Amino acid sequence: MAISIYSTLLPFPKLSVSSRKYHPFGGSNPSNLTIPTTSTVCTKALHSKTSDSLTSIITELEKESLNKDDQNKRQEDINTTHDERRLSDVWRELHGQDDWVGLLDPMDPLLRSELIRYGEMAQACYDAFDFDPFSKYCGSCRFVHRSFFPSLGMAHHGYYVSRYLFATSNINLPNFFKKSRWPKVWSKNANWIGYVAVSDDETTARLGRRDISIAWRGTVTRLEWIVDLMDFLKPISGNKIPCPDPTVKVESGFLDLYTDKDETCRYSTFSAREQILTEIKRLVEKYSGEELSITITGHSLGSALAILSAYDITETGLNVTADGQVVPVSVLSFAGPRVGNVRFKERLESLGVKVLRVVNVHDVVPKSPGLFFNEHVAPRLMKLAEGLPWSYSHVGVQLELDHKNSPFLKQTSDPVCAHNLEAHLHLLDGYHGKGHRFVLASGRDPALVNKASDFLKDHYLVPPYWRQDENKGMVRSKDGRWIQPERPKLDDHPEDTHHHLKQLGLASDH
Repeated sequence: MAISIYSTLLPFPKLSVSSRKYHPFGGSNPSNLTIPTTSTVCTKALHSKTSDSLTSIITELEKESLNKDDQNKRQEDINTTHDERRLSDVWRELHGQDDWVGLLDPMDPLLRSELIRYGEMAQACYDAFDFDPFSKYCGSCRFVHRSFFPSLGMAHHGYYVSRYLFATSNINLPNFFKKSRWPKVWSKNANWIGYVAVSDDETTARLGRRDISIAWRGTVTRLEWIVDLMDFLKPISGNKIPCPDPTVKVESGFLDLYTDKDETCRYSTFSAREQILTEIKRLVEKYSGEELSITITGHSLGSALAILSAYDITETGLNVTADGQVVPVSVLSFAGPRVGNVRFKERLESLGVKVLRVVNVHDVVPKSPGLFFNEHVAPRLMKLAEGLPWSYSHVGVQLELDHKNSPFLKQTSDPVCAHNLEAHLHLLDGYHGKGHRFVLASGRDPALVNKASDFLKDHYLVPPYWRQDENKGMVRSKDGRWIQPERPKLDDHPEDTHHHLKQLGLASDH
């Protein structure tokens, strides 16, 4: 029996001989597979030659394990040295004060950590969203805002949600808005599209400021939403967003999504724009006297909304406190499309908005819209084309990642995989700079990549599309029938929303 056990172990020389459970990524695993300890091997030694041979093999395995431990300790020492720079001392640099010069190549460890943290806040929009058309709550958030982060296992982030954001689903973006098949639903004309969150006191002390964060939902299911857009630029002032320059233009579909409303629906009585502006005004007033930051994140279509809302907040002056202090506004976006023309880019930069866009070089979305006239075209030609309704320019600084550098991921041409947000966060975790080897820095589990994709190599044995509610949300009633449980009603809008709109000069009869 002993020979059988050892012969099974021998083809796996990289497994540690300590008594720990095997996991393809080096972490813990609920599997019951356990490797015998050295002492167990010794006590079960067979004849001398067999014993000597096994002892030699085990000694080599122990040496390899020690070497790996030494390497890990050296990496920990490096990380510790970097972490001696306190986040509270350098947060302005990490949020773009100097346009991230010197922080991206090689990759600054604290910046990587911050990008992953905000990326997880954007990912929370997907994890909390009800995509299921068989659910009567399809299109809503699965949790009330008071329990949002704890329900997602993200309480350690140290934020609380102050307000949910909704948009009218009357906009022609069928791949973004989801509707239930039930005749009686939570809302026929609205979808949940994100949230506003604020750092708690403990996290505020660690960050060095009170952080107001906005996270916008995008779309992960299919990429046809690009086609759904009209791909037509129009003046941003055309939708009553203030701008002194009529040549500043943005994509019309993004603009309509941000500014449209449906006053017959309690959730979309106010546009996404009105919801954002009133909440930022309320929070800046509430925390007056504290050092503040406004950090906006989003993935895919949510990235476009993040950039639009950052422009709007600064153009309307909501980031300036009563005593004249300017609250820095930063956008940390993922896999985002182009939003506006070159005049929009210039106006955004003149307002002091800092934008860092994380992209996968194989993703088609950041290359759209503006396939022919964009920031890569010669300046002279772009000058001639700037009046065209399909001449676009990216904003801010771009951090390029390449999924072909990760040894964990398949070499697939699936555009949905290349666009996946969890894959971007995995790539960030292993990115150390151009030309550097891909090495995971934080121990973030690569299995998360397959939450909503089939991107990990098969030999890691992580099922594709594995994330779902237990029993797909069905529960057993008292009479033994399987039913969808009732959920608490979502809050719609704070009672003082109209009051703040009046103060902003944006009020209308509701």
